[in-house]
Amino acid sequence: MFKVAATPLAVILSMGATTALSESGTYELDPGHSQVLFSYDHIGFSETFGMFSGFSGEIEFNEDDPSASSVTVSMPVKSMITGWDARLQHFMSDDFFSASDGDVVTFASTNIEVTGDNTANISGDLTMNGITKPVVLETTLNKSAPYPFGPKEGTPTLGLAATATIVRSEFGLGAFAPAVSDEIELLINIEALKAE
Repeated sequence: MFKVAATPLAVILSMGATTALSESGTYELDPGHSQVLFSYDHIGFSETFGMFSGFSGEIEFNEDDPSASSVTVSMPVKSMITGWDARLQHFMSDDFFSASDGDVVTFASTNIEVTGDNTANISGDLTMNGITKPVVLETTLNKSAPYPFGPKEGTPTLGLAATATIVRSEFGLGAFAPAVSDEIELLINIEALKAE
């Protein structure tokens, strides 16, 4: 039942990237340091969590016209992590995703609204379970600087965090709602490095 998306793009565009990141080009998500956490209320007894990680995405940054920049993210449905195999198998079943190996969740930005010195609302299309709906990510730029060490040392890098709420029944994933909450809370953390 959950989405994702991740969206560094808006922040770069909206919050004035530093000199190290002001150049146009492609920035690739770091799959080892990018996650989408989701949570939902389970019949009022508990808040239950899951995660997507290891996904891919790109930011195409246009220095001359930041509004012309874009971000795309893609994650295989079966890359979901729940911490309990029986729950994962249930989510992959006909009650929810009826997931096949090639099924993906995607996000593509459509608009950016600057809301503060380091914040922005990033609007985009979230496609999940074969259904596309608009989603707004409330995004914060955590850090913009060259990577400090290791093989990535000196590479312009972004750190971003975002939150969003989606309604799972809008994506054909409404089983057991509203006892199990229809609203799914998303917490997104992203690192993105400038491609060579």
